[in-house]
Amino acid sequence: MKPDLGRFLEVASAHLLQRSAPALDGGYEQSPVMTLAVLLGIAREEVDRAAARRFEENQALREFFRKWQGAVDDEALRSRMVAASEGSDPSLRVPDLEESNAGLRALLVDVHAQIEEQVGDEARACEDALWRELALSTERRRLTLAPF
Repeated sequence: MKPDLGRFLEVASAHLLQRSAPALDGGYEQSPVMTLAVLLGIAREEVDRAAARRFEENQALREFFRKWQGAVDDEALRSRMVAASEGSDPSLRVPDLEESNAGLRALLVDVHAQIEEQVGDEARACEDALWRELALSTERRRLTLAPF
């Protein structure tokens, strides 16, 4: 048997919503069971996309650093951007991808702080691209939560 974590979470969530919660007396007892069911549904969605989302975002951040390294005046920061753009994830395990993502996002914060202080069209274009990437990142993390 090959365990399917996504399917397990889906079945557990449905069971809590359709059987366990209605069997309980009153809203006070039902509320935490229904909340748990919703959280299991969210976890199912995240399990399904966890590695892909992080991999995609890490690639997008590396591409941003590759494209915009010339816009940054600070030499040390530019060197960090070059190194990040040439890097890769150590594996497709979620903790490894998450660790890479944390480092890339920290660098993005440093780039943002630097680019806001710079003047000129290239700095503004970089800043606009940075905000677009942040919006895309938010969209990648959006939960769909199918109706139960």
